[in-house]
Order: sequence, then structure tokens, then C-alpha cells
Amino acid sequence: MQKSRDTLPAGTVIDCYSVIKMIGSGGFSLIYLAEDEDTQDQVVIKEYLPKKLAYRDEMLNVRVSNPEKKDAFNNGRKLFYQEAKALAMLRHPNIVNVRTFFLAHNTAYLVMDYEHGKNLGTYIKQRKGGLSAKFLLTVFPEVLDALNLIHSEGHLHLDIKPSNIHLRPGGSPLLLDFGAVHQFATTRSSQTSQVVTPGFAPVEQYYSSGYVGPWSDVYAIGATMRACIEGQPPPSAIERHAKDTLKPIATLQRRRYPAYLLELIDWAMEVDPLLRPQNAHAMLEALRHERGRPAEIGQQVTIDDDNEKIKLEDRR
Repeated sequence: MQKSRDTLPAGTVIDCYSVIKMIGSGGFSLIYLAEDEDTQDQVVIKEYLPKKLAYRDEMLNVRVSNPEKKDAFNNGRKLFYQEAKALAMLRHPNIVNVRTFFLAHNTAYLVMDYEHGKNLGTYIKQRKGGLSAKFLLTVFPEVLDALNLIHSEGHLHLDIKPSNIHLRPGGSPLLLDFGAVHQFATTRSSQTSQVVTPGFAPVEQYYSSGYVGPWSDVYAIGATMRACIEGQPPPSAIERHAKDTLKPIATLQRRRYPAYLLELIDWAMEVDPLLRPQNAHAMLEALRHERGRPAEIGQQVTIDDDNEKIKLEDRR
């Protein structure tokens, strides 16, 4: 029988933080709103507590549910710390700020700033899609700029989706949840954790031999932008790989959105990784210069910031 993954009760103090309530959960973690007892600041605490591997005992300590799962639990806790370290080193106005991380109750905790606002995934559901070009052009250049920093530091996010983007008042976004963060480039077989969100994960994330890289995050950005327009996740990349029936958004929405914006979404969502923008910088620069897909299929665009010249490089 599966033991309960109970949340920490309100009022529980860990380190110098008093738990107020749980505000989110995932397969590997629980997320709480808490208060720093020293400063009275509200913070967000992420607790490593994988649903299939562990439970909480009467003393609030986290225990492995089966001795055979101990290695998996310990390895997951190590990866959780990798997320904390990666986040702590990434200082960017559109990346959630990490205050500290520590061990307690036989598990790991990550403490982040609390930011007012709303979740993009929830906002899309409430509005049933149809978010404006102005909205897309407010939110996604900043998300791409944050992702560009992540890529420039040799990291991949690998779990970009609407629910991992937080919208602050005014629309300024925060990129959240680096639980899948990895060094690049690498195959899935070399990664001990696997996060695949249907509709947003590219095809290479489904296979152990899949070669993931910055282009993998680019696909997820394109899929997230399309979800903002259509109000639902696109079909899974694995379905598209078998038989791609997804109509180009540039065809479906050409009367409501700028052509270059729609073309950029379609370009980012190419099933073949080689046909996409190869990193966040390439996609961001195309967006800033109001340029969509390169002139010919199979070519990669490079934009020179100094003279704004466009260079096409044959990828075939």
C-alpha cells in the first residue's frame, strides 16, 4: 500500500521559515508559501518529496517507501541540489531568485522569493487562449532573454511550459522550475531524470538516444506561444513524429497576428531539431528583428547585431 505524501502542517518551522500553506505540487516536490521569521518576508519553499519514492512519517521526516528505491531517492535529491545551485548562480530579472537551499527532515529544500502575480497556464485556461500579439511580444522576449542566459552558462531547462512561467503584475514573466536542468549537449541516456510534458517536450526528449540541446528548449517555447493563441497544448511531438497533421499556425491565424510572429512559432516547433532555431539567442534576435522563418527550408538564420545583416547557413 502506498504511504501518504502528507504536506508539512501550517506553522511548521524549517530553518528560519514558518510554513503558511501548500501552494503547488508535482511528481517530485511540494511547494509552500512560507514566512521568513527574521525578516517577515513571504517566500516560496520547494521540498523534495517524490510521490513514487518517499513518504513523510509522524515526526515530519521524509522516508524512502521501499529499500529498493533508496538509490533512486538519493540520486533525485542530488539532482534537486543541482537545480538549486544552477538557479542560485543565474542572476536575471526574469529568473526566479533563490535565497538559499539546505537539508532538513532527511530531504532538501529550495527557498525562493515570493512574487505576486499569476501562472501563465492558469491564465491561458481562464482566457481560453486568444492572447494578443501585444501580450506575446511583452512576455516572450523576456523569457527568451532569460533562457539565453541559461544556455550561455551551459545549461538546459528542459521543462518549459505555461505552468512554469509566472506573470507578475504588468506582464513581466518569471521562468520557474528548473527541476530538469542539465548540462548540454547530451543524450537522454546520460540523464538520470526525465521530464516529458506532452505537447511541449520535443521528440528528442522521448528517446534515450535523443540528442537534446538548446534547440529542445526552443521547441518548448514555440509550443508555449502556440498554446497562448489556441488555448490548449499542441499535439505531442511523438504523435507528430509518427504522422504530423498539425497545421501551421501561420496559416490558421494569419489574419489575427503578425506573419513573422506566427512563422517564428512554426519554425521553433519543427519536429526535426536541425530545422529549428538552434538556441534562444537565435529565436530572440529573429523576434527582435521581426523576422520569421529563414527564406528556405533547411537553412539556419544568423543575425549579426552590429550591422543587422542576415546570413543564411545551409543545414542540409
